[in-house]
Amino acid sequence: PRKFLELILADLREAGLLDSHRGKMGGYVLARPNHLISLGEVIRVIEGPLALVPCVSRTAYRRCADCADEADCAIRQAMARVRDETARILDGTSLADAIAEDLAAA
Repeated sequence: PRKFLELILADLREAGLLDSHRGKMGGYVLARPNHLISLGEVIRVIEGPLALVPCVSRTAYRRCADCADEADCAIRQAMARVRDETARILDGTSLADAIAEDLAAA
């Protein structure tokens, strides 16, 4: 729906990823060149933290209710590795990279 899209575009603008221009020829444009915007930045703005569980989130940490000892929790340790690898891949992939891969696959 249009309202939902407008909210997403506003979030991207507030995060400094888009600029908006009013008027007949208005619209949205990238605020930086596409090679300087990572997929990680975009996903964090739209979806929130990359962590799959809140106990490993860097921006929305919450202790798990059932966890007796975070330091020894094997699930937490695995989820931290997943978070780190996901961030490494997404932060290392620019919009330009994604576009180039998409064009190469076409």
